[in-house]
Amino acid sequence: MRHLVKGRKLGRTASHRKATMMALSVALIKNERIVTTLAKAKALRSYVEPIITRSKQDSTHNRSHVFRHLRDKQATSRLFDEIAPMVEERPGGYTRIVKLGVRPGDGVETAMIEMVDFNDAQPETSRKKKRRTRRGGSGGKKAADKAPDSPKKVSKPKESQAASPAKDTASKEKKAADDQPRDEKAEKADTKTEAVAEKKKTDEQPAEKKASVESERKTSSAKEKSEESSEKKSGEAVDAESSKSKK
Repeated sequence: MRHLVKGRKLGRTASHRKATMMALSVALIKNERIVTTLAKAKALRSYVEPIITRSKQDSTHNRSHVFRHLRDKQATSRLFDEIAPMVEERPGGYTRIVKLGVRPGDGVETAMIEMVDFNDAQPETSRKKKRRTRRGGSGGKKAADKAPDSPKKVSKPKESQAASPAKDTASKEKKAADDQPRDEKAEKADTKTEAVAEKKKTDEQPAEKKASVESERKTSSAKEKSEESSEKKSGEAVDAESSKSKK
């Protein structure tokens, strides 16, 4: 027999579970959106939606009944004054549960429960994913067919052009440089080549000077050696003559 199977125990006693549901329902009514575990969110939905249904008819009896389940004056007054007019035409399903995945601390599934009428905003534009092709998204025939229908670029007003005089002057200078005759460009190229040749000559001149200086040094050293050898020979001859005279 399936005794005590209906509902979720949430690991709490009856009084503890009732206090948990009160606290969660008050937080949901005040903030319109809360994040909790998936089991608590499902249990809260079945607890708070009958209370919201009763708040549609504003009477003393209904207010006392709601306060008995919430035990919070601010939440009770906000439920009757602000939330009830928003959900008056909705026949049920006042809340929405969105799963958020597993919590990293203990591995429990988390979820967000929110009021549908207060959090029904959707993105303004939905971007479609572009279909990628092997040729880099050219599109082939389809792109060629759609090309004529594409709108032409609208020319900017004159005020924006006048606001940027620096850009206009730069573009005019570029156009003037492109409009120069070819002869002037050729002359500039010739002058550049001549300047490069002169630089090469100036670079080669020091090497030639160095070679001439080295050759002069070699010749001078050879002359000095020849002179020294001649002086030695003359000195030897004088010594020989003096020795002969002494004998």
